[in-house]
Amino acid sequence: MALDVSRSNEHRQRTSDDDPKPGRPDWRGGWAVALAMLPLGLLTLASWYGRHVRPSADEWCFLPHVRDHGITGLVDKFYFTDNGRVGNGLLVGLYAKFPVAGHQWFGLVSGALMLVLLWALTVRLLRRAQLEVPRGVPLLVAAMVAAVFLFATPNTYKTFYWPAASVSHTVAPVLALAAAIPLLVAHGRRGRNLALVAVVGAGAFMGTLSEEASVVALVVLGGVVLFAQVIFVPGVRRFARIWSLAGMAGVALGTLILVTSPGSRNRRTRYDAESVSMLAPESLRGALRGYLEILGTVFTTWQYLGAIAAGVLLGLVARRVGEREAAVLLPARPPVLIALGAAAFLVSGYLCTVITYPVFGARVVTTERTWNDYLLVYVLVLVGAGALLGRWLRARTAEARGDTVRRTALAGAALVCAVTVAGLALPLMDLGRQMETRAQRWDRQDAFLREGAARGETVLPYTPTRVGRMLEPFGDQGRKKWPVQCVADYYHLDRLTYAERMP
Repeated sequence: MALDVSRSNEHRQRTSDDDPKPGRPDWRGGWAVALAMLPLGLLTLASWYGRHVRPSADEWCFLPHVRDHGITGLVDKFYFTDNGRVGNGLLVGLYAKFPVAGHQWFGLVSGALMLVLLWALTVRLLRRAQLEVPRGVPLLVAAMVAAVFLFATPNTYKTFYWPAASVSHTVAPVLALAAAIPLLVAHGRRGRNLALVAVVGAGAFMGTLSEEASVVALVVLGGVVLFAQVIFVPGVRRFARIWSLAGMAGVALGTLILVTSPGSRNRRTRYDAESVSMLAPESLRGALRGYLEILGTVFTTWQYLGAIAAGVLLGLVARRVGEREAAVLLPARPPVLIALGAAAFLVSGYLCTVITYPVFGARVVTTERTWNDYLLVYVLVLVGAGALLGRWLRARTAEARGDTVRRTALAGAALVCAVTVAGLALPLMDLGRQMETRAQRWDRQDAFLREGAARGETVLPYTPTRVGRMLEPFGDQGRKKWPVQCVADYYHLDRLTYAERMP
């Protein structure tokens, strides 16, 4: 790996400049752990509100099927009847096996899983980049990414609390991202082979879990194949490309299983998607109009500044360790890296909108759950841009005033993180109150229907209980009846009638 000698010497000098010296502040205190408590507290609060989640929409149909046929029965139903997403059916079956409790615990379990995966990925990336940071910084960055990703969206309920949507569009992109962890920990030929097997398996599973997350993965991996020469040092470029191609092959295999399934054909017929080509000019234009509206919403959501602030904190305190020659990444080229990250987000976002437009039409703008697959890329790009900004600020600060500028920038970024968490907490608390009200109504109706079924009743009234713009049986004042029969099956009734008020 040939590197410019002067650049290497400059790096060594800069490394020595980064070391704490007598009379200079030591940035390795517990401030990062304390600051991380804010987004962690937000995640804890959100998980606590999860106790108010109750089944709704599609889940009314999942629950009786899993009860009667088990998880494998739901996987079979997904493949042959519903949508072809066998990986999705497996994850849905895991929480639907425990009807109400599965919904209540889903937020806590999925939130903890995503946080741990983001934390582990942050730690491994820093080690691979040969960067050392103060204790708690990786946890802070991971917690801020999770908080912004989950709660800055226009509809937190469908993003975080609705298990059916979260499995497909919130958990899925994080699982796809976590497929890089075996690569980051790989050492030697055996480690590289295991990383290849892992990424092929993860790609195949992703192809049967979420079409949108698969598209994002293909765009990102394709970008690595095309632009590895400006990201990695020569010694690792070849394997980075091989690993990316293996992941793309896995996604292609899983997608092939999905799109050729009877369930996928049924879904396209059900939404009349067979008659609308996603590549037709009018469809592409409609998708572009919808995507521009989505971007308008995303770019004007100020809470995403928290991701940039977390990145700035990371860049300000990261310290190079080891020899530059042992690194995996080329010396930072901020304009190139930011441009590649932004392009991956914009391209994958538009392609996701293109493939969903035949199903949802103009409603892609209000179907916020489908945005999450590519919004994770957006959040990560913002963190990366913030880290490059923080690193640039640290490197360009004059020695005489470096401590003051660094301390001011650190305090400012920490303040932005705190304000972001506060800005996310207020609407979350309001949603929590709505969920509690809905849970009380749902439980009251659940008891009424169970008691009626126990008495031998076969027909009972049902009143929709709504939250988070969720679809409900007898929605639109009783005119939209789906999935009324699923609710009747859940309670072992023949049918339900619409009641404007609960008995």
